[in-house]
Amino acid sequence: MTLPASALEQVVSALSAHGHQAEQLEGGAALIQCGEHQVALFTSDGEYGGVVVRLHLNLDLYVEEEALPDILMGINLMNQGFDYGHLVVDPLDDVEDAEPDFGLPPENLTFAVLGRAALWLPNLEAPELRRLTAHLDHFIQEMTEAIEQTLHGSRGLSA
Repeated sequence: MTLPASALEQVVSALSAHGHQAEQLEGGAALIQCGEHQVALFTSDGEYGGVVVRLHLNLDLYVEEEALPDILMGINLMNQGFDYGHLVVDPLDDVEDAEPDFGLPPENLTFAVLGRAALWLPNLEAPELRRLTAHLDHFIQEMTEAIEQTLHGSRGLSA
């Protein structure tokens, strides 16, 4: 269940006030630009009141189906060390969505690796909105650093 637009507007406004480019989209979502990273933000009613904010970070990392077992094992190990979110593998709805072109046939790029996080806010008052902003910043930093270290380190994204 999506919250009334006023709750999403408050979140978007707070993130904008803290230096993020935030744009409300149709369908109860927002797109947050944090430097070179884009985060999709969704809000919903919390089960026990308050607001649940879900963050989806596109890491521009795509996986062939053949590599999926090794990638899943590596992601599982990486997720154990995260404090602010986790990595998931999502099937691509449309292989044409996979950018940039890695020189592979589009039919081989069947999964995207995404960062996801959720945060429950008991209310939308200033301290909670500041907590959301801090969580967003830590989440992006944690996900991008882990991916960069894995891709450019000696161990690679495998178990």
